[in-house]
Amino acid sequence: MIYGLGVDITEIARIQKAQAKRTDFAEKILTPAELLKFNSFAGKRAAEYLAGRFSVKEAYAKAYGTGLGEVGLQDVECLDNERGKPVITKHPFDGIAHVSISHTDALVMTEVILEVTQ
Repeated sequence: MIYGLGVDITEIARIQKAQAKRTDFAEKILTPAELLKFNSFAGKRAAEYLAGRFSVKEAYAKAYGTGLGEVGLQDVECLDNERGKPVITKHPFDGIAHVSISHTDALVMTEVILEVTQ
C-alpha cells in the first residue's frame, strides 16, 4: 500500500550557484557515500548528480509528509545499484522507498513513492 508520494523539480543552475557560494554545500547535502560518488564526477555531470540527490531528498520529505527539517538531508541516502538505477539505501521510513530521477539540460525531476510493507 502506498504511504506517500513526493515529486520535486530542481534547477541545476541554482544548485551550481549554491555550490559556488559555499564550498561545503555538497558535504551538507550528501552523505559520505554519496559524496564519494559526487567527487568522481566533474563539470556538468557533478552538478546534475548534486542537484539530483538534493531533489531526491526534497521529494522524499514530501512523500514522508513532513518536508525538509524533520527529515534531514543526511537522513536520506540515494546510491546507484550495479546497473546504474538509483536506489534509496538509507531513510527513516519503516517500509520500501522507490525513486526515479530524470534530467534535462536545465532541470532535474525526482519522484519518491513510500510503500508500506505488511
